[in-house]
Amino acid sequence: MRKNRNCFRRPAMKTIALFASATLLSACSQLPVSIYADTPIQFDPMSFFNNQIHAEGFVRDRSGEVSRTFTAQISATWDEQGGVLDELFTWSDGEIQTRVWQFRKTGEQTYVGTAADVIGDAQMEFAGNAIHMNYVLDVPLASGKNIGIRMDDWLYQVSDNSIVNVTSMSKFGFSVGEVVLTMRVID
Repeated sequence: MRKNRNCFRRPAMKTIALFASATLLSACSQLPVSIYADTPIQFDPMSFFNNQIHAEGFVRDRSGEVSRTFTAQISATWDEQGGVLDELFTWSDGEIQTRVWQFRKTGEQTYVGTAADVIGDAQMEFAGNAIHMNYVLDVPLASGKNIGIRMDDWLYQVSDNSIVNVTSMSKFGFSVGEVVLTMRVID
């Protein structure tokens, strides 16, 4: 009997060790935003985020299949202390969603952001043409419950008037999907 209990414990311990190793490895693989410091385009939030912005993009599930598309209108204002991004999303299934981000400056190139559907604070840092945000989004499920999804948000300014955004979504360290979008300043 004792032998059987150990057999059940060993696979469980191996699974836990494998999960812990994968989590540690994924945490170590994170690139610092500072590697983009010397890019030709230098992101300036007061310049880019003091405009009306149009966004469009899609959500892919963990298998890579596009599950939804969207457009968004963003009213953005920014000054030396921080800024506000007032976002209105129109989803391909007809859902209308709003999110109002409020950012406050915490360092030379760092901000803390909050929004009603973000759990805790979003950390934002930028260097060169890159912006990195990390936060937990409170996502409603069809069951009526909500789930916290980790958002690893990378934005790259590719011209004076446009940003490309790729966001990895995960839960318990495992990928659950990705959001890809472009933001363009409306002239």
